[in-house]
Amino acid sequence: MIVAVADTHAAVWYLLDDPRLSAVGASAIDEAVVSRFKIAISAISLAELVYLVEKGRLPLSAYEDLLRAVNDPEHVFVEAPLTYQIVQSMRLVSRIEVPDMPDRIIAATGIYLGVPVISRDRRIRGASLKTIW
Repeated sequence: MIVAVADTHAAVWYLLDDPRLSAVGASAIDEAVVSRFKIAISAISLAELVYLVEKGRLPLSAYEDLLRAVNDPEHVFVEAPLTYQIVQSMRLVSRIEVPDMPDRIIAATGIYLGVPVISRDRRIRGASLKTIW
């Protein structure tokens, strides 16, 4: 059972045990681990990581670690493919509130799945959807 969607940075920060992940966000993921629930990672997050690695903003290991996690059936993170249903859900995420396309896809994934989004992004948190931070 998927209980939340983690945005790109929240997922990477969780894997790296980075203090930039809020205590509430880390706790939500930890609770999913204990309960054997899943946290969805949008496929767009993997694409975004390729971009961030290429720009030198994250090490290659960040991409490799997240890819390894979503491919491990025992891991808390599971990939949420970009489907036409999620694309349709993007229409429920205001482009004015969340102008960045990857962020809109992540938010729409949460809406489509009916779960909150774990995100530090102020625009996602300010949009009309459930968030955890």
